[in-house]
Amino acid sequence: MSEKKTPALQYRFDGPEDAPVLVLGPSLGTTWHMFDRQVPELVKQWRVFRFDLPGHGGAPAHPAGSVGELTDRLLATLDALGVQRFGYAGCALGGAVGLELALRHPERLASLALIAASPRFGTPDEFRQRGVIVRTNGLDPIARSAPERWFTGGFAAAQPAITEWAVQMVRTTDPGCYIAACEALAAFDVRPELGRVGVPTLVLVGSEDQVTGPAEARTLVAGVPDARLAVVPGASHLVPVEQPAAVTDLLVRHFSTAWQQPYETGQTALPAVAVAPALVAPPQPVQVAPLAEIAPAPLAVPQEAPGVADRYETGLKIRREVLGDAHVEGVLAEADAFSGDFEEFVTRYAWGEIWDRPGLDRRSRSCVTLTALVAGGHLEELAFHTRAALRNGLTPAEIKEVLLQASVYCGVPAAAGAFRVAQRVIREETTPAE
Repeated sequence: MSEKKTPALQYRFDGPEDAPVLVLGPSLGTTWHMFDRQVPELVKQWRVFRFDLPGHGGAPAHPAGSVGELTDRLLATLDALGVQRFGYAGCALGGAVGLELALRHPERLASLALIAASPRFGTPDEFRQRGVIVRTNGLDPIARSAPERWFTGGFAAAQPAITEWAVQMVRTTDPGCYIAACEALAAFDVRPELGRVGVPTLVLVGSEDQVTGPAEARTLVAGVPDARLAVVPGASHLVPVEQPAAVTDLLVRHFSTAWQQPYETGQTALPAVAVAPALVAPPQPVQVAPLAEIAPAPLAVPQEAPGVADRYETGLKIRREVLGDAHVEGVLAEADAFSGDFEEFVTRYAWGEIWDRPGLDRRSRSCVTLTALVAGGHLEELAFHTRAALRNGLTPAEIKEVLLQASVYCGVPAAAGAFRVAQRVIREETTPAE
């Protein structure tokens, strides 16, 4: 049996071939052009490697389902080019890749810069909801709202050409790859692991970033042992585009002074370095490119025998992924001494055993569940399982077909009520926010 080949990433090099390599990772919905204004200065010292995310900027549409998978593709691409050790700067989703590199492949990393990044990008519900909107309406609603997430109002008004460029960049992204990236961000959470990042790290954020702003940046600085904070005034999420000169200066200073040599033989840990005080970059005149990302507290798990506890943990994870954090937290918060055992049973058995079985994928299980709920007349549960079906990848048209099929075998009156409930939920879930 032949091994499955890891798809390579679309990339470009700039700068002298004999210089150390500096990798720049883009944000969701953008292309490598978001770093265009940094490259002329960076290539004076480094060979700059930029890559596009799958399905972005005309790159082949091979969706990556996790940040780890995306990181593996980046390393496979660099391996094929003979690049073993490098510095890395990444924005938002690109920053998540940087954290993954620092935690799973520290021997490859000489220095790290995290731009508009976070150890946890919002809640899984937010990103799965974004995926539902894209699956139903395409990327146009996300593209039209990108400038308000990425730029300050003053910049967007003063730079209409860049604003339109940002919209078109998102609009031309492959929807399937965009949805897969949303799923990757929904599952990304390295908060408990930040203390293991052992590479010199610059955490850089725009002061006006409403997506992954100064609060998230300070979480990173508090958790990463050797991290410095740089706040760029007058910039929002895509700070390399909005304040290019300030970002360039900070990157040059960081990578010029914090480039670690490779491990010596037998060395198992990096030397500790004191945390430096925060940097504040002065605002700079603006010029150029793009997208965005946002964290629920962990729920307490009953202390049981290992096998049972494992099924509960698995069930809780799947239940949250399928039904959404808000719904599950609400149900568990209402549980008391009378109903708590039942909720534990449902989580462990229905979600930890049945929904976790490999025989059917989650789309198929949603189809079965919707049909069973129509047959039983359980319209309240049908509502949140319609939301779950959308999260599991069913389109509104496919849900309609499930309900039409159910009307034949479960009865028209039952299906009529189901259509009313599903219609309401689908409108709520797939109508983009104004």
